[in-house]
Amino acid sequence: MIKACLFDLDGVIVDTAKYHYIAWKELAAELGFEFTEKDNERLKGVSRMASLDILLSIGGITKTEKEKDLLAQRKNERYVSLISQMEADEILPGAKEFLTACRKTGIATALGSASKNAMIILERLKLNDLFDVIIDGTHTTKAKPDPEVFLLGAAALRVEPEHCVVFEDAEAGIEAALAAGMKCVGLGSSEVLGKANLVIAGLHQMSLEKLKDLQ
Repeated sequence: MIKACLFDLDGVIVDTAKYHYIAWKELAAELGFEFTEKDNERLKGVSRMASLDILLSIGGITKTEKEKDLLAQRKNERYVSLISQMEADEILPGAKEFLTACRKTGIATALGSASKNAMIILERLKLNDLFDVIIDGTHTTKAKPDPEVFLLGAAALRVEPEHCVVFEDAEAGIEAALAAGMKCVGLGSSEVLGKANLVIAGLHQMSLEKLKDLQ
């Protein structure tokens, strides 16, 4: 029996990838090299510091840990300035409707995101009240595919992992959900997310009936 749904943020509830890309691209330009959309694909579902390491490797640049901390901070400040201007119409199709449907039928909801800026985004989108629990990058120490973020979410909801379904758009997130012992719905390409129990294009294709079929 499905008692809880846990959602990733980026690519599931809202598309902030474009803002991450703008911030990383600007940082790369400051460092003297071009960062392309193809390069950006390598950062999907990856933590901030690991993303910075990839970006620096693309530019063939070596930095000390202190210098990397400063670069990551600069990137994040630019990203925060961008998402602080987001509007409620940037919620991905079907996300608010499905969250609302879950809540109305007594299914608990949690956010499980690596983002340390999740609260800013949820406040801008006015979605805070649709989540019973919010687990973001400020609560975790391990990045996906480690299952920590989802296990923390389930524990906070007081729901056993086998009664949870995770909604993810990244391969690392799918692996994290399965490692947590949860069912998983992939949002995106079945070629990339084939390990998920169900793959859909987005939450606009999700329903409570499909949720029941996962039991």
